[in-house]
Amino acid sequence: MTRRMSWFAAAAVGVSAGAVLAVAQPGSAGRPGDEVVDLPPPQRGLLPEMAIAKPASWGDRSPTVPEGWTVRAIAADLRIPRQTLALPNGDILVAEGKGKSAPVLTPKDYIAGIIKSKGTTSVKGGDRLTLLRDADGDGTYEGRWVFAEKLNAPYGLALVGNRLYVANQDALVRFNYRTGQTQADEAPVQVAKLPSAINHHWTKALAADAEGRFLYVGIGSNSNVGERGMAIEENRAMVWQIDAQTGATRPFATGLRNPTALAFEPSSRQLWAVVNERDELGPELVPDYLTSVREGAFYGWPYAYWGQNVDTRVKPADPQKVSATVKPDFALQSHSAPLGLAFTRQRGAGAFAEGAFVGLHGSWNRSEPVGYKVIFVPFRDGRPAGPAVDFVTGFQADGKTMGRPVGVSVDGKGAVIVADDLSNTVWRVTPTR
Repeated sequence: MTRRMSWFAAAAVGVSAGAVLAVAQPGSAGRPGDEVVDLPPPQRGLLPEMAIAKPASWGDRSPTVPEGWTVRAIAADLRIPRQTLALPNGDILVAEGKGKSAPVLTPKDYIAGIIKSKGTTSVKGGDRLTLLRDADGDGTYEGRWVFAEKLNAPYGLALVGNRLYVANQDALVRFNYRTGQTQADEAPVQVAKLPSAINHHWTKALAADAEGRFLYVGIGSNSNVGERGMAIEENRAMVWQIDAQTGATRPFATGLRNPTALAFEPSSRQLWAVVNERDELGPELVPDYLTSVREGAFYGWPYAYWGQNVDTRVKPADPQKVSATVKPDFALQSHSAPLGLAFTRQRGAGAFAEGAFVGLHGSWNRSEPVGYKVIFVPFRDGRPAGPAVDFVTGFQADGKTMGRPVGVSVDGKGAVIVADDLSNTVWRVTPTR
């Protein structure tokens, strides 16, 4: 073993010994953006604070949901479920896979990679789409087929008419689809290539407008805060707009470090995103967020955060970029890692009748974990209308972590579908009244 590798190993053991055992209950969910006024000062050190999930089986437990709702596992033993799509006939499509990670730059990257891997599943990604069916409507999804396989880390899903779009880590592709189909008839057709070199953030979120003319793809940055140089960030940290017919692409909104889920708010038909913000500025910086995605807007990365707060780590600075930065709409807990977004508007759902469900995958960059749940952000007239409330919790208990929410979707009966990529389960949360 080289001297350099010996130092890596020793440091990794020393940090992980403290980090893995430091498990606490999640903190608060989030709050409207205009309530976040005074951010704490940045905190920087040799290594960031860490508390990594300690995986455990569910056993006889299950997630906790509000009164008036029930939760049920409708599929297990999947191969890293990420995002789901509720099809018009009630079938559910699940994207399964795991993308590649960027090569390490520093000893800190090496150490953090070892530690973070302890909080994830050991299952190999499926690189496929699985279709689930409840043929008799009794809540048991007895039908299960591999709809398509040999994909490349599929993530975002969208259905427009008879075309099913899938955002792989390297390309947006489409399948022909007919109602009731259980397996793709042919290989997918490429619509547009997507940035995949290095792929520090590999997930490619996807949404389609109501007319199906344009598709929107969220593309994450290739670094935390530009430390690899800005040349490799070309066409990244942004939302692309893609012409569904021609495959022509253009930047729609920029400066979004890692837009991990996209959805259109139904009343305003405005595009929204959840974004994973930067790390290593302390446990309360920087807020992750939910925001409307405005055409031509710049949201700050890497030069500024939460509006025009300058990130002094970025050299050279760019005052013009800072002054052009748009402040996001709604703050989420720092490092809670939002990965899912789905809007709902339905009568009879009480406090959850109108708003956005957000899947919080959970933190690593703080000593007391946050996230590890699904929250609900109430909306009115197309805008956030109050603080977030917990919707699905109980993914952590007794110092253990049984699950980690990723994608969320809402089916035709108002049930919320939650992908859990730690236990490799899909949960269905159903209103009982």
